[in-house]
Order: sequence, then structure tokens, then C-alpha cells
Amino acid sequence: MVSARREVAGSAELEELRARLNREAIALAQPRVWTDTIGALAGTAWLSASSFALDAPLLLLEAANAATGVRVGPPQADSGAIRATQRLVRRGGPAYVKLGQLIASADGMLPERWVKSFAWCRDDAPRLSFRRIGRVLEREIGFDAIEDIDPTPLAAGSIAQVHRALLTDGRRVVVKVRRPGLPRRLRSDIGALALAAAAAERVNGDIVAANLPGFVELFAQLALEESDLRLEAQNLRDCAAVFRTCQMDFVTVPTPVDELVTERVLVMTELEGTPYDRAGAVVGSSADGERLRALAIGGVLKSALLQGVFHGDLHAGNVLVREDGSFGLLDFGICGRFTPQQRSCMARYLIGFAQGEARVQAEALRDFGAMPVVGEALVAELAEELDRVAARADGAVTFERLGEGVSRQIAILARHGFRMPKELVVFFKNLLYLSSFAAALAPGADLFSVIESALGGLGEEHGEELAGLLGGQSAP
Repeated sequence: MVSARREVAGSAELEELRARLNREAIALAQPRVWTDTIGALAGTAWLSASSFALDAPLLLLEAANAATGVRVGPPQADSGAIRATQRLVRRGGPAYVKLGQLIASADGMLPERWVKSFAWCRDDAPRLSFRRIGRVLEREIGFDAIEDIDPTPLAAGSIAQVHRALLTDGRRVVVKVRRPGLPRRLRSDIGALALAAAAAERVNGDIVAANLPGFVELFAQLALEESDLRLEAQNLRDCAAVFRTCQMDFVTVPTPVDELVTERVLVMTELEGTPYDRAGAVVGSSADGERLRALAIGGVLKSALLQGVFHGDLHAGNVLVREDGSFGLLDFGICGRFTPQQRSCMARYLIGFAQGEARVQAEALRDFGAMPVVGEALVAELAEELDRVAARADGAVTFERLGEGVSRQIAILARHGFRMPKELVVFFKNLLYLSSFAAALAPGADLFSVIESALGGLGEEHGEELAGLLGGQSAP
């Protein structure tokens, strides 16, 4: 029996682990011909052929890339193409399910048929038998501290499977167990995707603008970091501390049980609540849409801009509305971390975003490291796009319009050498999630005006700190 007591990894050790995984992701994303890569690519080709769609891997990469805002053109939305890509994901490894999760969370960026077709990837991936889960638990933490565990999974994703449990001290928890053999399979599949992306660029010049190899590198960074559950536990601790510092008592996160955390297992307290897209019908009067919208958007901006740490995957399944009208946040496998300079850049970008200032936006992205230079042609194209948005008939940029606007803007940036650093992608995705949140709980909300109002509120509460980020400027 393995003892349930173990030494908790320190912050410095975990930060070095995070940096090492990022370096490895960059290396994995370089096209290479190794035995494991050839095997994975051959398997992918066979799966594609058996699905009668040789272009299914490319369709999958294009759709997942478009979910980050960069697209060559709208992915094929005919039912045959979607079904073939679904079959590839269902028969492929964890990397393919992870790509499906990106598609499933791309409300506003992809056609609705794509998003709905891959919704199962979020928490209904192929399930492991409890016998296999039990073997991992026995080896990693033992059962001394566990009074009872539900053999039926609460959810199954690309990286891990989750079960409800009761500890011997009476705490109700969830136990997250990484899929056996995940690291090796994940790495070989990423290698295969890197080769496929590089080959696609060589045979199709239109794909170059989408930078599929760059997307594979981004994807590898996200997937490898999420695969070590010690990093998720650290994200939980860090975000809880940030929320306390920001006095965000309207947000609750699970607490990791430190002595029951390993690379493969994460035990944390259970949170109850209703996903925000169903909160109005289930929670009732406590789901005050306007209040919740203001709290959500203000909270994300406050934690990201003032503290530099924020939840990176705010889709409906990870944001719960609780009976008292507060929030519960789940799944901290992806967490954004801004440096002080990046926080300054994002504050400037958001002000440019809210006020329709193309040059401010472009210069902020350049200083973030996402643009090589800011030329007049780029500023002119961005300004034209912002004018098009400003000419909207009813004066509001609602959720339904945001995806198109973001995608068009990123397409302009891509033509001028734009790249998507991981933290920037995560933050842009959060803007889309927030607009989806507003659509669910406060339909018709103008995201521009809400962000401008939230920035103004930050200026009133934290004027000196925000002015420091802006180099002495004031928030709107």
C-alpha cells in the first residue's frame, strides 16, 4: 500500500517544470521523422482512409486553429466532412480529443454545426474502466485516506477522468486521474500533427497564412502543461490567492488536498453549482444576469491585469452559478500568466479595443511580442475594420457579432506577421467566453461598452496601479 502522505512540490520546482514542458513542446512541434512519429502518422492516415476522408486530419487542424481566431477560411460545414472528422477524433488518441475540445469551445468562431458536433469532447470522451483507474490510484496515493469512491465517472476528458469520492475525514472531493500511458501517446500524436501541418503548408500556399505549424506548437504547450496534474494544483492555489488579494469573494475554487496530489492524480474539494448556460432556468431569481455579467467581466480583467494570473478555459461547463448567486470555477488545467510587461500591453490593448483605436491596439500587440512592427498599412486595415464594426445599426457589439469581428481582425493581423503567444491566445479566448456568458445571462449586452465600464471601475478602485500599467495614462 502506498502511503497517502507525500512531499508537496514547491513553487520554484513547479515553475521550472512548466518551463521545461514549454521547451519540450517547442521541440515536439518541429517536424521530425522518428519511429514513434511515423507510427502515429501511419495510424492517422489509416484512420482517415477508413473514414473515407483523407483530408480529415487537415480539416481537424484547420478547425481547431480557427477556434483560436486564425483561419484560412470557414471550415467545411457539410455533414460528411464533420462526420469524418468526428470519426478521426473518436478513433484517435488524446491529442485528437483535445483538438475536439478546442472546437467545442469555439462559439462565435466556428459554424454552430462544428461546435455542437464536438461538444462531447468536453467531458464525455471514451471512458476508462474503474479497474484501470483503481490501479493508478493504488500506485499513486493508495486508498488509506479514501472512505468511498463512486466507480461511475463524473466526467471523462482528453487528459483525465474524474470521480466523486468521500475522504475518511468527511470531506467530499473529486478525484482526477490522468489517463494511463498519456504522455507517450500525446507526444507521438503531436509529432504526427507537426508533420501533417508542415506537409499541408508545402502543398497548399493558402494555408501558410494560418500558420498551422505555429498552432501545433501552441497546442503542444497547452496539452503538455495540462497533462501534469501537479501544475493544475498549483494553478488552483495561485488563483485562490489572487482572488483573495483582489477581494473577489464572489468566486470559489476547489482546494487541492496537497498530500493527495501527484503528477497523475489530483484530489480536490467538490464544488456544486449550475453551468452558466443553464443557470437562469435552474437557479432562478438568484441568477441576476446583469450583476453576474458585471462580476464575471470585472473579475477576469481584475485578476489578469492587476495580478497577472487568470483561469484560461471559461466555457460554460467550467463556470458554475451557485445558489447564493456567486461563481464556482472548475478545471484549472489551463491558466494564463502575464508578466508585468504583458499586463501593461493587455491593459493598453483593451482600452484600444473598447475605444476603437486601431493604432493603440496594434502597438500593444507589438510590445506584447505578437507583432514584429506596426506599419501604416496595418493600422489602416485595422481602422477600416473598426469603422465597419462602429457602423453597426443598433450601436452594440453583441456575442453573435463578436466572433466574426475577432476573426476578421486576426486575419488582418496575420497578413502582417502576427503570431499568437500562448498567454495571448488564452486571454483572447476568454473574451469570447465572456461574450458567450453575456449572451446566456444578459442577452443583447454590448461587450465593448461592458469592457469599457469594467476598465473604468478598475480605474476607480485601483487607479494608481492601473495608471502604472498604462505608463501614467488613465483608464476610460
